[in-house]
Amino acid sequence: MASRNFYFQLIIRVLLITVSALGSAYFIVTQWYSLGAALLLSIGFQTFVLITTINKTNRKIAYFFDAIRNEDFTLRFPEKVSIQSFKELNSSLNRVNQLIQDVQLQLQARERYYQEILKQIDIGIMTIDEKGHILFSNPFLEKLLNFRPLLHVKQLQQIDQKLFELIENLGPFEQKYYQLVNEREKNQLFFKAVPIKMEGKALLLVTVQDLHKELDEKETDSWVRLIRVLTHEIMNTITPITSISESLSNYYKIDESGELRWENLNEDQIKNTVKGLNVIRIQGEDLMDFVKSYRSFLDLPSPDKSLVQIKSLLDRLKVLMRMENSKQKVLINLLVEPEDLEFFLDEKQIAQVLINLFKNAIQSMQAKEDGILTIKAAVNAQGRKYIEVKDNGPGIQADQIDEIFVPFFTTKQGGTGIGLSLSKQIMHLHGGSIRVHSTPGKETSFILTF
Repeated sequence: MASRNFYFQLIIRVLLITVSALGSAYFIVTQWYSLGAALLLSIGFQTFVLITTINKTNRKIAYFFDAIRNEDFTLRFPEKVSIQSFKELNSSLNRVNQLIQDVQLQLQARERYYQEILKQIDIGIMTIDEKGHILFSNPFLEKLLNFRPLLHVKQLQQIDQKLFELIENLGPFEQKYYQLVNEREKNQLFFKAVPIKMEGKALLLVTVQDLHKELDEKETDSWVRLIRVLTHEIMNTITPITSISESLSNYYKIDESGELRWENLNEDQIKNTVKGLNVIRIQGEDLMDFVKSYRSFLDLPSPDKSLVQIKSLLDRLKVLMRMENSKQKVLINLLVEPEDLEFFLDEKQIAQVLINLFKNAIQSMQAKEDGILTIKAAVNAQGRKYIEVKDNGPGIQADQIDEIFVPFFTTKQGGTGIGLSLSKQIMHLHGGSIRVHSTPGKETSFILTF
């Protein structure tokens, strides 16, 4: 609206100057010199007014942009002016100024929000420019390195020379481990660098994790879960023994002289005693078996590795599964890419892991008519070899998926709960890992990565 009004006024002023120029020329030609001179003065005055108006408008716009550049939103243009075009222009500039101020306040609030998040997280973060200046570092990093404020990577020399060299030579997408030792403690640090661009500048975003703390937390959590399972199993075994022992002891009364009064025993009590002792024996044997399985879990031998054609191993295990589960209609699909793929592993131990996974998958699909077990061996995008065992069974519930690798935890009737924990231990000894992904009611996938 303001620009249109100003545009119309500009056209009118240019037309008046043009008409005055033509009139002045006409009167001079016709020798009406006084009128021609008067029009020439009018042209000069109109030109001066036009230039003044344009300059005034330009100055307002220039002030406006200077204020925005300096983040000064206090600038206000008067809206109570006699000239309509200036009134509309000033009103428009004030509205734009207010909108920009609102956006700036929102950005500042969002920036404070993100900074507060960065202050609270238990991961060190810093951004480094090409000259080594540290543009940002969160409090956790300063606490981790026991140094503040961090302004340049050269300050790291005061902490540890090798740490400084590691950060200085850290390239985009690189990951490094470093053990930082100080007077208080040892920290196992994991550094990861990611390149970013901000305001046209190339920066390096470095994240630092305290692996020692995370490993301690996970180790504590693992011990808690293991003790909970062990307590559950042991209590299940000992409780019947305690109860039966207490019941049997009530049959045998000792008099004041310390003699056992046999005349109070009847035939039923003697039979119950025999049965109770038999139950105690069975429970004791079960407890011994439990302890033996725990011992076998701890005494796992180191892998005897060799190069193995994985397709040959999987073909053999596939035949074995078909023979053991001939009554169950489960389709077993095998895929090896490439077919001559070789793994460096202990064949007996990995076969034990795979057989356990195959059996678990087939048992989970007992009530399913179209059960499919898919076994795939290949190389992932990171160049690591893996074996995936996937089934379309009922899946694993979310509250159980973190427990399935805990020794002696089981959801199967008559299960020992040692299979998956033993598999995880075997993969650990191979320098690899075992992970599980499950969608309840759809599928479950175990991935062995070497």
